[in-house]
Amino acid sequence: MSMLVWVMIGIAIWHFTIFLPDRFWGGIVGAFVAALLGSIIFGLIVNGFSVPGRHDTHFATALEGIPGVLLGLAAAWFYGIHQERLYAHDH
Repeated sequence: MSMLVWVMIGIAIWHFTIFLPDRFWGGIVGAFVAALLGSIIFGLIVNGFSVPGRHDTHFATALEGIPGVLLGLAAAWFYGIHQERLYAHDH
């Protein structure tokens, strides 16, 4: 159940990327994937690489995914900027 919460937090925060210039690696789809992977991986790390079940899922479980989403989006953003700079120098 916690995995579902992490994924939903990733999707919820990903929606706010429309307010940013599209410099994500892979565009908006790349940002979507980065948000989901970031929230899932960070949630797993926080919980010792196990997924808490239905009765162990609380409000704090949703908060665990937020730093992962932000880290994933930041990674996709900076990698996208890096790729743009490489492409600009080649052409």
